[in-house]
Amino acid sequence: MSAAPLDALVAYLESLDRASVHRMDRHYTDDAYFKDPFNEVCGVANIKPIFERMFEQVDAPRFVILQRVFQGGEGFLLWDMHFRFRGSAQAQRIHGTSHIKLAPDGRVCYHRDYWDTGEELFGKIPGLRALFRWLRRRAA
Repeated sequence: MSAAPLDALVAYLESLDRASVHRMDRHYTDDAYFKDPFNEVCGVANIKPIFERMFEQVDAPRFVILQRVFQGGEGFLLWDMHFRFRGSAQAQRIHGTSHIKLAPDGRVCYHRDYWDTGEELFGKIPGLRALFRWLRRRAA
């Protein structure tokens, strides 16, 4: 399988906005599996609301794909998600990776995101930052 479907997915994710979430089924199979630190669902109809909520929960989310590896119908995407917390002008970034498997038709049938929720998200929320520092010191 060529890398063209993965390239199309990268272009879609990097241009993803609130209006383009509804076109996700062009890139994901009807029964696609999706998992991230907060969600585990099957079906593009269940994946779309996760991305719709992202646009409700944070301001100006956008993905930048930093690197990609593709071989034998599956690949990995190394990415940064840039955003701002609601009511804040300070730019934030989550660094993560996605394991992607493509179906024979070139659409995603498996998408699993890996990223550290403590460091990349909760540690950036002012009220939780001190708690996470304390927890890390206690665990060390």
